[in-house]
Amino acid sequence: MKVIIPQEAFNPVYLPLLYEEESRYLVLYGGAGSGKSLFTAQRLLIRLMEQPGRNLLVARAVAATHRDSTYALFKQVIGRWGLTSLFKCWDGELRITCANGNGVIFKGLDDPEKLKSVTFPGGELTDVWIEEASELSEGQFNQLDLRLRGLGLTKQMTLTFNPVSSMHWLKRRFFDSPDPRARVLKTTYKDNLFLDGDYRRILEGYRESDPYYYQVYCLGEWGVLGRSIFHPGRVAGRLERVRGPIERGEFIFETGYDEQVGRVLIRQETVSFTRDEGGCVSVYRPPESGHSYVIGGDTAGEGSDYFVAQVLDLDSGEQVCTLRGRMDEDVYASQLYCLGRWYCWALIAVEANFSSYPMRELERQGYPNQYAREGIDPGSFRSVPSYGFRTTSSTRPVIIAGLVEVAREHTDWINDPETLREMLSFVRSRSGRAEAQAGAHDDCVMALAIAYHVRQGWQKPVEEREWSFTVSRAKF
Repeated sequence: MKVIIPQEAFNPVYLPLLYEEESRYLVLYGGAGSGKSLFTAQRLLIRLMEQPGRNLLVARAVAATHRDSTYALFKQVIGRWGLTSLFKCWDGELRITCANGNGVIFKGLDDPEKLKSVTFPGGELTDVWIEEASELSEGQFNQLDLRLRGLGLTKQMTLTFNPVSSMHWLKRRFFDSPDPRARVLKTTYKDNLFLDGDYRRILEGYRESDPYYYQVYCLGEWGVLGRSIFHPGRVAGRLERVRGPIERGEFIFETGYDEQVGRVLIRQETVSFTRDEGGCVSVYRPPESGHSYVIGGDTAGEGSDYFVAQVLDLDSGEQVCTLRGRMDEDVYASQLYCLGRWYCWALIAVEANFSSYPMRELERQGYPNQYAREGIDPGSFRSVPSYGFRTTSSTRPVIIAGLVEVAREHTDWINDPETLREMLSFVRSRSGRAEAQAGAHDDCVMALAIAYHVRQGWQKPVEEREWSFTVSRAKF
């Protein structure tokens, strides 16, 4: 049966998903009051009416919660749209049947044995809606996924939830390593045209009274479990205010040699910045002549798959640019060289724990301003400069403490949303170690911590610095 529902009945943000979306997984997540549950009920009712042979299981962690949530929502939409002649609602059994034979059953995962007996008189199970999917374990999700089988109509699971914890399996499965079979949409209360005015004002009030709560529960940002290292209110408040980079792109680096002049080869280099929305470089403030800059870098070492560089203005302390992406190490070294050159030959300090390749490559290319710490020559036992920043049990707490102070006292210096999100998921573990929450990254945090530490050292008198910060250009 074909039922015409005017578009005005739906929030516009959801309209592209209404009819033609047949992905295996439809993931609708975000903040409170976004209308995602209402839209899901609306969409599934239309599918049940228009496609014979469809049957729906609505699942929640606890069966008793259906009566006042999902089941009540279906009844509300049916009544509002004047469809009571097409649907029969069985309040005692929490079941709905459609005039064409399709059906809806509401079950909880608190009694897994009852799920095994779910059958429909009009065909197989074709659709599953998991409301508050974050309350389920991945094992429970997999069991529901296995129930969608058989030939005929496309099978689909709809997941609706608020992203409370960044260590949840949902983040790993659908966000950290996106499933190509999934369609993901994030919405907040700002997308809901039908939201009650009083409720909207309540949500807006959290912006000032509890910025962290506002960021997680109202704007649908991934939250954390555990004690956050950085002040969550200040970081969340800053995340709400930043607007992203003024441009994105990557560098193109070309090098060659002129003819030999005497005994010297004159190297020619061309560095250009190409704008690309998918590029690894995000610019928040372009380089300014006469300014000095510091770059902190974190390589894709153990437990990480991102190469990161953070650029700071030496005088103001402002984060002016970031480099972040999955790439080969030689590409990272090349992009780092170009980034430093572009920002007025910035002082570059890259973590040297897992690889010395970027430092050696910068030296080979003759980069003139590389951070060096004191090292010992194994042959002569004399002090020699050793390039790169070494993160140890002694230096790690120091650089993190420095970044904690910046986040508390100068939060407005930090402009990059991804860095701020990492800071929210950087917590104190049970062992007392400050680290990224399970499933989260800390590349941006560590690169920024190195950058601010080196900036502070550069501002000290020469005799108080850890080592000479300026390295002479290599000869060719």
